[in-house]
Amino acid sequence: MSTWFETVAEAQRRARKRLPRSVYSALLAGSEKGVSYDDNTTAFTELGFAPHVAGLSAKRDQSTTVLGEQIALPVIISPTGVQAVHPDGEVAVARAAAARGTAIGLSSFASKPLGDVVAANPRTFFQMYWMGSKDAMERRVAYAREAGAKALIVTLDWSFSHGRDWGSPRIPERLTLKEMARFAPEALTRPRWLWDFVSAGTLPDLTAPNVAEDGEAPPTFFGAYGTWMQTPPPSWEDVRWLREQWDGPFLLKGICRVDDALRAVDAGVTAISVSNHGGNNLDATPAPVRALPAVADAVGHQVEVLLDGGVRRGSDVVKALALGARAVLIGRAYLWGLAAGGQAGVENVLDVLRGGIDSALLGLGRSSVQELTRDDVVIPPGFTRTLGAP
Repeated sequence: MSTWFETVAEAQRRARKRLPRSVYSALLAGSEKGVSYDDNTTAFTELGFAPHVAGLSAKRDQSTTVLGEQIALPVIISPTGVQAVHPDGEVAVARAAAARGTAIGLSSFASKPLGDVVAANPRTFFQMYWMGSKDAMERRVAYAREAGAKALIVTLDWSFSHGRDWGSPRIPERLTLKEMARFAPEALTRPRWLWDFVSAGTLPDLTAPNVAEDGEAPPTFFGAYGTWMQTPPPSWEDVRWLREQWDGPFLLKGICRVDDALRAVDAGVTAISVSNHGGNNLDATPAPVRALPAVADAVGHQVEVLLDGGVRRGSDVVKALALGARAVLIGRAYLWGLAAGGQAGVENVLDVLRGGIDSALLGLGRSSVQELTRDDVVIPPGFTRTLGAP
């Protein structure tokens, strides 16, 4: 079988075949009934295009600038936690993004240290949660600065939703002998995934080295997650304070309301991402692409507006840009690519998206992603959601 795949859907199928059931289920995620998870992708299918047939551009430029970084296509890697689907994890993803000329967002809960990822891709943005004491957060900001992160991403769209109608996987806090014995029958059914780790001489890393305090061992993912859950949520003054600790580009991730977008601008952010945490958060939150036009209209002339959630095709990227996004972030799509083929699989996903963007630009008669407007898309009645408009 060819290692190349032609769609993100095929990458997902291969990831499902390659990964142990609980690992694949952790990637799929979602929350409660999965209303938001489904709507994130369904919403894109409701949008149409208004193509031309002649006078089309022979050359199409996909380059843009996000958070001060020039990128070759309007797609960047969204930060996701512990990437135990491949031994090289976030470093493989960083190399793939660098090879395709784009940036990577690295989660605080990543399994690889920030310095290793920056070495693989200098266009690295470090993601933080409002987690722990202010002193701890100041140290984490300093850590990001010293490691060479180009921008800070702060994620706030999380309400700790628990429970999925289809069941949640059991993920251990540590891979003890007992847990390895319990997991062995499942792993043995996926020998290629198991062999990747055996040949690398390592086990899936379930720690979070980027939130370790100096001189201390990295906490487990669930240990870090527990600290996050126990931290009182921030006020808008807290957001302003955190922004003041960082002297570079600052992205606030998780906006879906106009009033929150306006408050984010007041707090001094340089960019926002319209997102519902990939449908993993409060279920029944609308798909980000439905909320995007109202948010972009309200603040797009003041800050960069990005979109995160449901992107599976290059045409989805073009639709988001036409509705006001500067670029999109992808999550599950590249994780499926990583599971299917490591670094090459992530490069394959980015190539699939690049090809789809180029095809859509051609059909729309646009020579650049900068030229896209709402006239390029067909928006059905009742599609958009204007939340929190003053």
